Formats: sequence, C-alpha cells, structure tokens
Amino acid sequence: MNLSDIHSTIEDELNDKILSKNPVHGGDINQAQEISFESGEKAFLKWNDQAPDTMFETELKGLELLRSAGTELIIPKILSHNNSYLLMEWIEEGGGKPNSSGEFGVQLAKIHRSSNNQFGLDHDNFIGRLPQSNTRHSNWVDFFALERIEPQIKMGVESDSLTHSILRDAEQLYKKLGSIFPHEKPALLHGDLWSGNYMITRSGQASIYDPAVYFGHREMDIAMTRLFGGFSADFYEGYNSEFPLEDDFESRVNLYNLYPVLVHANLFGGSYCRQAENIINHYV
Repeated sequence: MNLSDIHSTIEDELNDKILSKNPVHGGDINQAQEISFESGEKAFLKWNDQAPDTMFETELKGLELLRSAGTELIIPKILSHNNSYLLMEWIEEGGGKPNSSGEFGVQLAKIHRSSNNQFGLDHDNFIGRLPQSNTRHSNWVDFFALERIEPQIKMGVESDSLTHSILRDAEQLYKKLGSIFPHEKPALLHGDLWSGNYMITRSGQASIYDPAVYFGHREMDIAMTRLFGGFSADFYEGYNSEFPLEDDFESRVNLYNLYPVLVHANLFGGSYCRQAENIINHYV
C-alpha cells in the first residue's frame, strides 16, 4: 500500500481531510509523519509497505494490553490501522515537572504488578522488525533460553553474523541460568523500553509506545533502560519506591540485555555481534 493510498484510506475512515504532512525522524524500521487534519486534530502516522502482515496489529494489541494495566502512563490511542500503517493520537512532548521521571518509575512498577500464570503471551509479536516468539512456559529460565536467546542466536549463526562456537557457549550458559535469576511472578513488560520509546509529555506524565509486550521477568525492562545510557536516577528511585528490585540486580543487567544485544546483532551486525559473545563468555 503506497503512502498516497494510506492517506486516502485515513481520510475515508476518519471522515476528515488531511491538510498537512510533516516527516518525523528517529525510527530505524518504519517511516513516520505528523498529520494535521481539517478538524484541527493532529495524529502520528507510521507506515512500512514491507511490514510483516501482523506487525502493526500486534503493536496495537500491545498498546491495549499496557493500557489495561490502568496506570497513569499515557498510552497512545489507535485511530486507524491496517497491515501497512498505524495511525495514533498525537502526543505533545514537553519539559515535564520536577518529579516526572520519578513518577514514570512508579507507574512502570505498577504495570509490572500486572501478572499472569505463565511467562509469554497468547500470540507472537515483533521486536523491531524481527519476529518475537512468546510461546508460554511455566518458568522464566526456560522462556528466556528457548524463546528469547536461542532463536536470536540461531538467526545470527545462519546469517554468519555470529560464529558457530556461540551455540556451544550458549548451551553452557543455559545450565547456569537457574542459579542466576531470582524467582518472581511473570510481569507485564513493555519489552523494548529504551529512551527512544518513551517521552515526558507537556502534562508532565510519561508516555510509552512501540512496545514488544509479553509476560516476563520485570528485570528485563529495567535492564533495557540501561542499555543505551540509562534513564535518570529519579526514575530508578521512583521504581524502587513502588516495587523494589531484588538484591544484586547489577550483576544480572548484562545477562538480561543479551537479548536486545542479539536483536541488534541480527538487525545491524557490527560490534553488537562481539558484544553478545562477550556477554555469554562472561557468565559462562
């Protein structure tokens, strides 16, 4: 579906004429625009004419699941979508308030209080443009090894981004996971929580978007906030005031981040491949 057809479909569905379209930069996978309508409303459009058929549908489901947690976080509402695009309400970024970051941490902790009886989800989805398997498991160790790490390693080896020796090293790692991860109930996760997937809005509340949701170990989300520089100290203080992390979390951060590092290795190659191998070697 080309962009002109997308615009026409949106106008028909919303019964509102598009007056202007301005590019929005920052994403690696999709293209995006700020759309202004004759009614005075604005919206955020992202599209990808090569997207897998269910990519935008599962993103919509992920946003709805996060919204169902009933927190004060702003979760964008979907205005229109099909296999080629997603149109969401426009959310205005702002300067925030003195404790906006701390309150963000508190509200994320409340999302993590939402639980399930198994790790995983009732459907698969995507992280970036890569498929993400959410087959359910009764324990975190099996889910982490079989649904997160193993598929990414196999993908990397098959594309020659990763060396075959990583398969052997990963098998050794799996045997140690039970003694590393603390036991907790499955938590509803954003799943791709880095600095590019949240903003502090004009109202001072945090907004999160672009999720890759599933029920997993809550430390996965917190570890990923540390992957590209980390969030503010207030964020972590707010989180721990609501739902304190288990002891020795720092010793596990890199292990959790093995998953997003492998995803980046498969998407972009380069130094991420060596980083993934180094993480596995450290824990083996």
